Amino acid sequence: MLMSPITTHVLDTALGRPAEGIAVVLELANPEERWTELAHGLTDADGRIGSLLPDGAILARGTYRLRFATAAYFAALGVSAFYPEVVVLFRIDDPAGHFHLPLLLSPFAYSTYRGS
Repeated sequence: MLMSPITTHVLDTALGRPAEGIAVVLELANPEERWTELAHGLTDADGRIGSLLPDGAILARGTYRLRFATAAYFAALGVSAFYPEVVVLFRIDDPAGHFHLPLLLSPFAYSTYRGS
């Protein structure tokens, strides 16, 4: 089954539910240490973006980042939050793999890990 090689899922741990409507940008670092946007999307009602890249897209080895625009999400909830943006840097050494990067989010903390 083909799927986007990079997926994400955002959970609002303060509310105990998926974080819908967070804008996410996927970027790749080039050799000059500049970033090139590869894709962008919004988290769905389940807090997921399963189609950042086309199904079966081929990745390059390198350093990537996901930028989560958390300020607008918290503002829509009427919540003052400490982190206006969460940036997750990660390295891909095996371009044939699948990379799921969940984000656990609250107004004053976040954590992430490589999921499955």
